[in-house]
Amino acid sequence: MRILHTMLRVGDLQRSIDFYTQVLGMKLLRQKDYPEGRFTLAFVGYEDESRQAVLELTYNWDIHEYELGTGFGHIAIGVDDVHQAARAAQERGARIIREPGPMNAGTTIIAFIEDPDGYPIELLEDRWAKQESRG
Repeated sequence: MRILHTMLRVGDLQRSIDFYTQVLGMKLLRQKDYPEGRFTLAFVGYEDESRQAVLELTYNWDIHEYELGTGFGHIAIGVDDVHQAARAAQERGARIIREPGPMNAGTTIIAFIEDPDGYPIELLEDRWAKQESRG
């Protein structure tokens, strides 16, 4: 078993695709309209779905805004340099909601940005990638 995707409901599909592809460097992997259901699904990620979990952006044609609720936490993105990644995201229009720095009660450097619909995205050092590169 493995995680396939995480679904987020978005208020403006193109705005969200632009954010995840232009700000966070993901690729639009596939997109399909479902006219009978009045929704569109777009899948974005860093690699093909056969190799890595992705995000499913669900756009319901008649709904342009959602309440985030209190159960959802955040999406985490592994980066080489949190400070650089946060600044680059900000330069591309992302809002930083927590400046880079050590996590509460720890030493791991993290930052948080926000996507166009208000979903928080944590940027943190990708320790697994570093372990793999050391072999």
